Amino acid sequence: MKSLEIEASLQNLDQVLEFLEEQLFDAGCSMKAAMQLQLAAEEIFVNIASYAYGSGTGTARIQVEFEQAPRAVKVTFTDAGVPYDPLKKEDPDVTLSAAEREIGGLGIFITKKSVDDISYEYREGKNILTLKKYY
Repeated sequence: MKSLEIEASLQNLDQVLEFLEEQLFDAGCSMKAAMQLQLAAEEIFVNIASYAYGSGTGTARIQVEFEQAPRAVKVTFTDAGVPYDPLKKEDPDVTLSAAEREIGGLGIFITKKSVDDISYEYREGKNILTLKKYY
């Protein structure tokens, strides 16, 4: 298990994605699974950096863990920002045009479609969101 603790700032997105890419490459993750997981991770980190701490600052912890049977990777994001469960937001109606849809929710919808499992919990003052992808 490897982890990265970093300031939850948009300027650190590249570091987060490089960290994740290195872990996925070292584990032999397929290119397709790696790209889908990186897309989902980008969305989650951007949301933490943009909204978790309001006008203040804080950190995000990204933990990468591999399972062997079946082969899967779990990426867990932890922050001490305001409690927020993105999974409670209703999925947008993607049958509507962009002009007709309400603003927001498309990123988490894409995240859900990019991974095999996603879970959220708020524990001990922390948001904990876990993505799981089989590869």
